[in-house]
Amino acid sequence: MTTRVEIWTDINCPFCYLGKARFEQALHSFEHRDDVEVVHRSFELDPTLPADESGPVIPRIAAKYGITVDQAAANERALAAQAAELGLPYQSSGRDYGSSFDMHRLLHFALEQGRQEALLDALYAGNFAETEPVFADTERLVDLAVRAGLDETEVRAVLADPTAYADAVRQDERTAAQLGVTGVPFFVFDNKYAVSGAQPTEVFTQALTTAYNDRPAPLVTVAEGESCGPDGCAV
Repeated sequence: MTTRVEIWTDINCPFCYLGKARFEQALHSFEHRDDVEVVHRSFELDPTLPADESGPVIPRIAAKYGITVDQAAANERALAAQAAELGLPYQSSGRDYGSSFDMHRLLHFALEQGRQEALLDALYAGNFAETEPVFADTERLVDLAVRAGLDETEVRAVLADPTAYADAVRQDERTAAQLGVTGVPFFVFDNKYAVSGAQPTEVFTQALTTAYNDRPAPLVTVAEGESCGPDGCAV
């Protein structure tokens, strides 16, 4: 029996980028890591953004939180320092923002293809580690998806159909609302335990250990006899 970890994130979220790395550090050193299944869930920080809208992130952060542009830039530099401690590249200036809905649709498609983790890493790298904008640019998104090992023709077909995997994204968001999630990253372990935010690695280690140890014990058959099954009864 596996331990299931569901992680709600958004590509716009720098703490999701950091939190994923810290969780993976904990998972890498976890003794039972082969018994852990990780599934990434959709959460849009701003679901009202039009698909064709994008712009520099620092002025937007300043306006959203009522701080100066200089303060917003300082916050980005602080995030870059945290990323550096994890060995992650981080562009502290020049990043953009935009709707992540199409990215989340592609992540659900990638889940079916067994490439969800690879696509999420590619999207994070595109947004936080590289200088070229990732939002409101279909060709850039296709390039990142292909980099993650997805078929270009299939990726373009998903992006061309606004209904493709849209229900899956909305279902993730409804589930998040039911759980009371108001910010990301948000980690749920076996539908029992939750960790909110980009916590230190040791917090994730503790959560993994608690969830693993709380799994129900497998059923042990102590005797077998004659019985009936889907194919009939043995006589």
